[in-house]
Amino acid sequence: MNNVLHAATETEGVSFHDATQEIDAALADPAKAAKVEAVRAEMAQEDRVYAMNLAMMRQAAALTQEEVAGRLRIGQSAVARTEKADDLLLSTLRRYVESVGAHVTVVVRLADGKRVELDLEALTE
Repeated sequence: MNNVLHAATETEGVSFHDATQEIDAALADPAKAAKVEAVRAEMAQEDRVYAMNLAMMRQAAALTQEEVAGRLRIGQSAVARTEKADDLLLSTLRRYVESVGAHVTVVVRLADGKRVELDLEALTE
């Protein structure tokens, strides 16, 4: 890895420390490197599941990407990118889900096990 920043820097009260060397050293340990790779593989699988879920939601509504694009007033390629995206704004997710006739509720699980439901429509208007 390139180590561009050699020391901690401070800008407007925010401190940044380049930990590239520490990360490289940690990844030199085969056991730690294997754990990191396992987490990366799990995250990649979750990304694939997420993308499949958006496309599956559209397909369950018997809609094509072109039809969803028309409802959202965007191009078909933008719908395809949304279905493959690994990070969306909540407002983008809400608009997409509503375009296929569904509603988004986010369930947050707190540390004590309690669940809080957030209505994305109210949060993103």
